[in-house]
Amino acid sequence: MNLDQIKKPEVGEEIVIIKTNHGDIKVRLFPKAAPKAVENFKTHAKNGYYDGVTFHRVMKDFMVQGGDPDGSGRGGQSVWGSSFEDEFDPEYHNLRGSLSMANAGPNTNGSQFFIVQKGDVDKGFIAEMKKAGLEGGFSEDVVKAYENLGGTPWLDFKHTVFGQVFEGMDVVDKIANVKTGMGDKPKEDVVMEKVEVIEYK
Repeated sequence: MNLDQIKKPEVGEEIVIIKTNHGDIKVRLFPKAAPKAVENFKTHAKNGYYDGVTFHRVMKDFMVQGGDPDGSGRGGQSVWGSSFEDEFDPEYHNLRGSLSMANAGPNTNGSQFFIVQKGDVDKGFIAEMKKAGLEGGFSEDVVKAYENLGGTPWLDFKHTVFGQVFEGMDVVDKIANVKTGMGDKPKEDVVMEKVEVIEYK
């Protein structure tokens, strides 16, 4: 598989460490594929916007979602103070471990994001992707990645993919397995204690 999305970061590349009360999640960012989403996330991280914010929506075998300072799932805004547009690239998909923008429909990106946790893809979906092929945005490498890693292909071209976890998926799995109540909200807060942007060494 020759997908850029699942490669390790190079030395000197900027990465993000999401330090949670369950452990650290390390993410490689994709500034070429999603420049605005990356700028938004990095600026929020550097400004401390995400520090102390919870993962307010957790769905096992699907994803974990955070980035809303009021923890309701309805709050948060972009660094520009208004929604910004989606950025889709046929090489970047909602594979297991992808960092993607949460939204309320097309071009409504703010501060919320999710990490895909799902570890498989239904065979019917794989068949559909193979049928759609390159025209549908699913190269052979993308289909293989979905087969090997899992993910949520039905979110492709609906949610901007702007990063990929390269270390700490065990932490994402741990978070996905916490007990939840109404609205998929964890019964005990899952907190991002600090989100740091650093150079990969």
